[in-house]
Amino acid sequence: MKSEKKRKQENKKKSPKEKSLIITKDMSILEIIDKKPEVIEVLFEFGLGCISCAFSQVETLEQGALGHGMSEEVINKMIEEMNKIEPENTW
Repeated sequence: MKSEKKRKQENKKKSPKEKSLIITKDMSILEIIDKKPEVIEVLFEFGLGCISCAFSQVETLEQGALGHGMSEEVINKMIEEMNKIEPENTW
């Protein structure tokens, strides 16, 4: 496992596009929103208004989506749409 320092050094060498956050279904909803707030619109479009929900801190994107009755196919499509969006700020 790489150290945090080594990861940061490698990340500095990447172009801005390579630094963009890749969203996965295992990330918490709050983590996604904190790192890539531009995806809030996509969450709303798919029926997830989880941005102010207390569970968004601990619940993964997949858990939240399944809790709202989404199928795996719809979850994957939502993630695909969110990953198309480039963040305004890279982390």
